[in-house]
Order: sequence, then C-alpha cells, then structure tokens
Amino acid sequence: MTELLLFTLTSFLIGLSGAVAPGPLLTVTVSDSVQRGFRAGSSLITGHIIGEVIIVALIFLGLGYILSSEAASSLTGLVGGSVLIWMGAMGLRRSDIKTEGSDEGGSFLKGLVISYSNPYFFIWWGAVGAALMYRGVEMAGFLGILGFLAGHWLADIGWYSTVSFLSSRKSFDTGSIAYRVLMVVCNGFIVIAGLYFALKGVLSIAA
Repeated sequence: MTELLLFTLTSFLIGLSGAVAPGPLLTVTVSDSVQRGFRAGSSLITGHIIGEVIIVALIFLGLGYILSSEAASSLTGLVGGSVLIWMGAMGLRRSDIKTEGSDEGGSFLKGLVISYSNPYFFIWWGAVGAALMYRGVEMAGFLGILGFLAGHWLADIGWYSTVSFLSSRKSFDTGSIAYRVLMVVCNGFIVIAGLYFALKGVLSIAA
C-alpha cells in the first residue's frame, strides 16, 4: 500500500510539473475565467480530462507507440497549430465583446480541442503517460492504474482550478483597456503557439 501511495504521489508531481508549464490550455483558462467566471475553468479542465480518457483507452488498445511517433507529431503540429491560430485570431477579433454568462459548452469544447491541438500532449501520453500506466499495472494491477490516474488528474484539477479561481476574482470591466490588453496577450500567445506548432509540423513533414 505504501508503494502505491508513493506511486500516486509521484504521478501527481509529474502531472503538476506538466500542468504548470505555460501553454495554450493555461492561457485559455485565464482568459475564459476572466470573461465567464470560475465555472468556465471547470468546463475547460473537464474537456481536457475527457480528451485524456480517450488517450488512455487508445494506449490500452496498444496504440501508445503511434501517439508518440514522429509522423503523428508532425501531423498534429500542422493541423493542431492551424486550429490554434484560428482560435487565437477569433479571440483577438472578439476581445472587446462581453461574453460573461455565455454557454459553458464552448469552454468544454475548447478544453478538448486545445488539448488535441498540442502535439506535445500526444508525445507526453505516448511516452511518459504510457510508461507510468504500465508501471502501475506491473505494481498493483488495476489499483496501479487508478493510482496513476488519480494522481495525474488531481494535479490537473488542482492547478487549473486554482488558476481559474484567481483569474475569476479579478474585476475586469470588459470595455476597459486592461481587459482588452489581457485578451490580446492571451489570444496573441495562442496564435504564436499555433504558428510554432504548425511550422514544426511543416518542417518535420518536409524533412
């Protein structure tokens, strides 16, 4: 039992190290929480976790090696980068529009789409995630898998919920300069990340 608890804690710390790294999902969590409140952040992370559930199922089906392959990374970079560019550009166009109280289904879908638009999401799960899952199976069977998933998802939920809560507590007038600057910075970062992913995808395919 002690070994399983240590494994769960290790999964939590590894998951947290990835969650706190700046990226598109973190950026959107901030911007959506400022616009729509704390519940938007909850919807985002739910979409992200549903995406991970699908990945876990694929790994169990023996497709982990495909997820972390160079071909998959290149294709995801090109397609996912293009999606991020589009999302960021749309966000820049709407940066002065009040969206508080809008449909939370949009945030849920964003959480799923942004996760799948990031090639490093697949690389991490195909390599690190799969290795931890298999280690859990070797150690404690089904309980080992539950320990890994519990640790990983607690890290995601804890971090993004904290970010969402703190962001939602800021009082931004959606017509103010501060609000517009924040939205430009957030969506501009998403565009830049999309360009980076897409360019790496193109270069990998061309190589």
